[in-house]
Amino acid sequence: MNYPVKAFQELVDNLHKLPGIGPKTAERLSLFILGMDPEEARKISDAIGKLHERVKRCPVCFNLSDGGECPVCLDEKRDHSVVLVVEEAKDVLAIERAGSFSGVYHVIGGTIRLASGIGPEKLNIDGLIARVRNGGIKEIILATNLTHEGNLTAMYIKKELDGIDVEISRIASGIPIGTELEFADGVTLTESIKGRVHLTKE
Repeated sequence: MNYPVKAFQELVDNLHKLPGIGPKTAERLSLFILGMDPEEARKISDAIGKLHERVKRCPVCFNLSDGGECPVCLDEKRDHSVVLVVEEAKDVLAIERAGSFSGVYHVIGGTIRLASGIGPEKLNIDGLIARVRNGGIKEIILATNLTHEGNLTAMYIKKELDGIDVEISRIASGIPIGTELEFADGVTLTESIKGRVHLTKE
């Protein structure tokens, strides 16, 4: 739909670019923002504008960070000998909401998708291997999504870790095949980690 006011049209069009936001929802959100206190609306605009400038990647695990190491990596109370490997930062958020994992993370930044030109060299896998080789890590839990690409990526990482003295495990299949971690409930996530399958010999 074309709106007579250009600024309103631009806001609707840009909100429509967001995942899960259809044209009607974009229109409702635009009307809501228009009805907000101008100062509150500016706060939203400023937060979006500063997002790319201020949000960085942790140099250790590649999770979201304000700059430098992320809060999880800096937390001395966490078990740094257990590393949970996930695809994206959104997976870290989902697992942290469940509140049952006390180890640390490694965000590889996606999955291997050769048909799309995404090979392992484009992911943060080398950083993971380097972390393990540096010592101090006892277990790697492969928590890539239970999809074809996620399983392929997990198999590749396991192969790269073969020969290194570290336990390798895979999250249990309590999460339905094809489901992404961010959409699983906290109980399911917790049980999938607790019931993980060990891929290396004890």
